[in-house]
Amino acid sequence: LIEQRFDMNMTFTTASIVATERPDWLTHEAWPFQISTLAVDDQTIAYTDTGEGPVLLIVHTGMWSLVWRDLIADLAQDFRCITLDAPGTGLSSGKGRVDLTMSSGAIDALVRHLDLHDIVLVLHDLGGIATLHASAAWTDRVRGLAAVNTFGWRPSGFGFRSMLALMGSRAMREIDVFTGWLPRMTATNFGVGRHWERPLRKTFLNGLDHRGRRSFHRYMRSVMRFDFDRVETAREAYRSLPALTVFGERNDYLGFQAKWAERLDDLQQIEIPKGNHFPMCDAPTAVAEAIRARFSTSPPQAPEPSPQGVSVC
Repeated sequence: LIEQRFDMNMTFTTASIVATERPDWLTHEAWPFQISTLAVDDQTIAYTDTGEGPVLLIVHTGMWSLVWRDLIADLAQDFRCITLDAPGTGLSSGKGRVDLTMSSGAIDALVRHLDLHDIVLVLHDLGGIATLHASAAWTDRVRGLAAVNTFGWRPSGFGFRSMLALMGSRAMREIDVFTGWLPRMTATNFGVGRHWERPLRKTFLNGLDHRGRRSFHRYMRSVMRFDFDRVETAREAYRSLPALTVFGERNDYLGFQAKWAERLDDLQQIEIPKGNHFPMCDAPTAVAEAIRARFSTSPPQAPEPSPQGVSVC
């Protein structure tokens, strides 16, 4: 194994997970992609690298990569799709108290390990700020940005900051660890489960055990202590790049679409009718088609109608 050291003072080595090393509850039907691992300091980061074509770095931080299952299955026909579980979530290990800087470090190590270039960033939730933070060191490797129900600026406003404080509080964390209320709610039609049968919803819950639930709330708690100067530096570097935002019709109560429009010049915005916080789960085909139309490297063709079920803003 080869060890290397990079800017963010992270070291990494690599190893592969063979199919028999998957947890019993994660079947190939549930996650039909190869899983590999990357050792970053004392953590083991699980990632998937599937498909061929232009590179999509697909990142969520807080829960785990199963949220991307249906989108990756569609996009891997035309793109190289790479995703990972942040430290302390899903199949990734994580000792101690995880935070967004650790997530950023894992993203940075993976991009450098795979030597990715001409990347389109496809980002959701806290994966947005974690990846922007990481990418500040390699903005020249990025060619586009797709923001899926995420943000890329310092939180402001009473409602937003109060939500982060509540979800990051020790009381909320321990209630969730004890009851599992948040993963259970997220697994329903209002979260990731609109098109999932009971076995796949159960798999999602298995990936959010006591450790994963603690990690989610610790990531939320770390938001207000994060280095947003670095996040905003990266975002500003992408101002003129092709960009896409995807939000659920029912889940932009903080006005993030409008805020993205103020910060990106070459931007297309779509809204998923009746969509919630996970539009890529509510309408995976529509979201995949929007990404494909925006970021395909094929020669330009005549404009086509918007994907069915999508409102273009």
